[in-house]
Order: sequence, then structure tokens, then C-alpha cells
Amino acid sequence: MTTPTPFPPPTTTPVRLRRSSTDRMLGGVCGGLATYTGVDAVLWRAGVVALSLAGGAGLVLYAVLWVLTPADPPAPGEQPRPVDRFVDRLAGRTDGAA
Repeated sequence: MTTPTPFPPPTTTPVRLRRSSTDRMLGGVCGGLATYTGVDAVLWRAGVVALSLAGGAGLVLYAVLWVLTPADPPAPGEQPRPVDRFVDRLAGRTDGAA
């Protein structure tokens, strides 16, 4: 008779909220939220548009998340976009990572 082996500890790293560098239309905020939550980016974009049309809260929320959420690190050999450098400077992140 063999004794049952315990389950191995999970090896996945925790997902951090970051602006997406691949699934982006403007700043990558909705793509980053989609990766973080598992909800499709189209639904996040529709929510931002709906909130924007219902009083402008979507624009404010998107802008705040764009500034406060760090960008994905660029791929090897790829330079960050100028708007990403500006937003990182605005948020006080000089090295581009948080």
C-alpha cells in the first residue's frame, strides 16, 4: 500500500496589473485589465465607452489607470513608446518598471 503524495505547491507567478504592450488600442489599460481579470478586453472597452457616454467617468477612470498602472516591460531590443515614457515620467517611474 502506498501513501498518497501531497499536492505540489502552485508554481504560477501571481498576475500583476500592468498596461498591455500587445493588446492595446490607446494606452493598453483595457488589455491589461483583461489579462489581470480574465475578462475579454472588448468588454472592458465597452464599459469604458459606456461610462464615458454616461457622464464622462470612463475618460477620467481610463486616464487615472493609464498614469497609475505600470507598462509591460518592452520586448528585448524594443524601445518603449514615447507616450509610455511620458506617462512613466508623469507617474514618477524613471526606470519604466514598478
